[in-house]
Amino acid sequence: MGVAGATLFSCTGGRTIPKVTDTTPAIDTQWPIKRVIYLMMENRSFDNLFGKYPGANGATVGLQAGKEIPLIRCPEWLPGDLPHDRAAHLNCLNGGKLDAFDGGIYGPVYAYSQYDPDQVRNYYAWAQHYVLCDNFFASVGGPSYPNHFFFVAGQSGGAIDNPENIETTVVEGKKFKSWGCDAVGNDVFVFVKDDKGNLTKHDSCFDFPTVPDQLSQIGVDWAYYAAVPGQAGYFWNALNGIGPIFHADTFHEHTRPVGQLIADIEANKLPPVTWATPRFELSDHPPFSTCFAQNWVTDIVNAVMKSDAWMHTAIFLAWDEWGGFYDHVLPPDVDDLGLGIRVPALVISPYAKKGLIDHEVGEFSTPLKFIEDNWGLPHLTPRIERTHNFEHVFDFGKNPRTDAEPLGHLKCYGNAFDFPENYPGWVPGTTPVTNPL
Repeated sequence: MGVAGATLFSCTGGRTIPKVTDTTPAIDTQWPIKRVIYLMMENRSFDNLFGKYPGANGATVGLQAGKEIPLIRCPEWLPGDLPHDRAAHLNCLNGGKLDAFDGGIYGPVYAYSQYDPDQVRNYYAWAQHYVLCDNFFASVGGPSYPNHFFFVAGQSGGAIDNPENIETTVVEGKKFKSWGCDAVGNDVFVFVKDDKGNLTKHDSCFDFPTVPDQLSQIGVDWAYYAAVPGQAGYFWNALNGIGPIFHADTFHEHTRPVGQLIADIEANKLPPVTWATPRFELSDHPPFSTCFAQNWVTDIVNAVMKSDAWMHTAIFLAWDEWGGFYDHVLPPDVDDLGLGIRVPALVISPYAKKGLIDHEVGEFSTPLKFIEDNWGLPHLTPRIERTHNFEHVFDFGKNPRTDAEPLGHLKCYGNAFDFPENYPGWVPGTTPVTNPL
């Protein structure tokens, strides 16, 4: 035994190899779920991705200036972005008529488009095997910035739009852009509404509490995977806009490069709760390819299914706002901030009811309520308090299902990180945007 021990010590270069024990399954939870992965994609309405899904509340025709028009097949790459700020949200609603999605250069054609099943077959497959939510809405009637705060905190500090006067700079040869406490620009501000409807300016650094804070207070570990500074998509890291987190060790201790996510899943390094946002090019955000984005999500789901953690994991997959795409369902009016236009959401877990289409009203606070209830935390905000906790989409009275099927990649056009200036799927004569990032 001594010789064997000496040999092992020698073969490892004299290093002591610690025994790695996963303690996460031993943590007490209300339900058998011991790991939650909350993944936020970008800029798709429900009708754009799932309007043709059988049995769901989808539409294949839209309203434009009061007239019905068919929704065309959405191209994998768009020639440019669609308006999706606060003003665009109000324009699309058009006083409840939902018939004015045709804003901007590309809106008259591509806002009224949707994917056929062959283009989103992996999204459809997860809907067929797990849970599709067809009554799930963005938390704020506006763009990414306030909705990503709801993603981690169940509130946005009253923010209703993206920050103004943001500048892009170059740091160590890479473009840097942030919407948070490290934003660059003169007189950076964001419009916020208080509970009386008053509109004021606020800097882009907030100090409200978050669900990650709550987890830390009870000793439950968590991580936030995001694009790193210098990568497109860094501005979607909501935690860089929360001052007490960003200006403390917490940000560096818990924020991880999103490019590391799949490797960490495979190495069983995920903490009990994980938030993740993609790089811009893999996010579903127009004009970039929804095909490559779908393959990226597929790699994440496949890695979880193949891991030891799968049997006690729940994945919540959502899209952060409608992105300018048509949707036929009028959002419920809950307060001055939202809800926003309907977006897709999926719940993927071995405990999820197979093929369930969930009609309960949900928003980005809803997975947070599941997290809080599962780990015995108080509800952080009124929005979290008022929503459901997703318990009804699971079957916790049965053993976890063993029918998980990892999926293959879709065949995509071109390269995920190179915007094609001559994509053949556009309407003839289309002039694409020259700077997609």
